[in-house]
Amino acid sequence: MNTAGKLSAYGAALALVAGGGWAIGTAVGPVTSEAGTLGAEDAAHGDSHSGTVAEATQPDQPAGLASSRGGYTLTPTRTTLTTGTTNEFSFRITGPDGSAVTAFDVEHDKRMHLIVVRRDTAGFQHVHPEMTADGTWTVPLNVADAGSYRAFADFKATGGEATTLGVDLVAAGDFRPVSHEPSRVAEVDGYQVRFDGQLMPGQTSKVTLTVTKDGREVTDLQPYLAAYGHLVALREGDLAYLHVHPDGSPGDGTTKPGPSVTFYAEVPSAGIYRLFLDFQHEGKVHTAEFTVPSQGAPLAQAQPPMSPPAPADDGHGGHG
Repeated sequence: MNTAGKLSAYGAALALVAGGGWAIGTAVGPVTSEAGTLGAEDAAHGDSHSGTVAEATQPDQPAGLASSRGGYTLTPTRTTLTTGTTNEFSFRITGPDGSAVTAFDVEHDKRMHLIVVRRDTAGFQHVHPEMTADGTWTVPLNVADAGSYRAFADFKATGGEATTLGVDLVAAGDFRPVSHEPSRVAEVDGYQVRFDGQLMPGQTSKVTLTVTKDGREVTDLQPYLAAYGHLVALREGDLAYLHVHPDGSPGDGTTKPGPSVTFYAEVPSAGIYRLFLDFQHEGKVHTAEFTVPSQGAPLAQAQPPMSPPAPADDGHGGHG
C-alpha cells in the first residue's frame, strides 16, 4: 500500500457480456443489466488471466484489476462463495519463480489487506487474512447476497514493490443489482460523516472526511491500522482500485484524532467513484460510504454491472 498518501489508480480490465457468456477484455465502462439469476455452476474462471493482454499492451497502467502483475500472481483455492454462511476463503501469492511467496512486509500493521466488494460496489469488506507456513492465506468471508464479487489483495512482498492484485468470485443465487446516487454525507451506526473536496483527474486533490455523532464533532478517533482513517475508492464501471492513507499519523505531534481526517487523492480519470472510509471509535470500526463524481464526470449514473455467467467451478479456483 502507498504510505505516502498518494491515490493510485489500478488497471482497466472489464468483463464483457457477449453471446450468453463472458470474456475478459480491456474496455473501461459499466455493463448494464437487469436483475439476473446465478446458478450454482456460475463460477468465475476466466478472470485469473484478466491482466495478461492489458499489461502487454499497456505496461505502465496501474495495477489492481489484473490477477498477475510484476511477477506476482493471486491464485485463489476456489472462486465460489455461498451466501448466508461463513466461507473460508484461501489464496496464495506466487512469485516470479512460480512458488508461493512467504515473506511480506508489514504495511499499516498488517502483511495482507484484502478488500472484497460486489461488482455493483455493494457489500464492501476490508479484512486481514492469516498466512500459514506454506504461504496460504485464509480469512472467513460472509456475503449476504448473490452476485459477482471482486477480491483485491493489497500487499508488499519483501524485496518487491507494493502491489494490488484482483480476482473475481461468484455467489450463486438471485442477483439484484443496486445503483448509487451521488452522496457526500454518510450515515453509519449513528455517526454522520461528511466528504468535502473535489476529485480532480490527473491532479492531487485535498479531501477531508469529518465525523460527527448526535450533532457533536468526534474528537477522539482511535488509531486503526496505524492511522485515524483508511480510504478505498473504486471507479464505477471497471472497479479500478484506489487506496490512500491520511495525511499525518497518530502520535506524530500534529495530527489530531478528529473530527476531520485529511487525504491527498489523485484519481486517474473523469468518472464516478465509490469511496469507503474505515474509522475506529469507542473500540469499534465503522465504514462510511460515498458516491462522488470527479470533475468532468457525466452526471448520469451508470447502471450496476451484471454478474455474468461463467463456466462451472471444478473446485480448483482460478489459475494464475
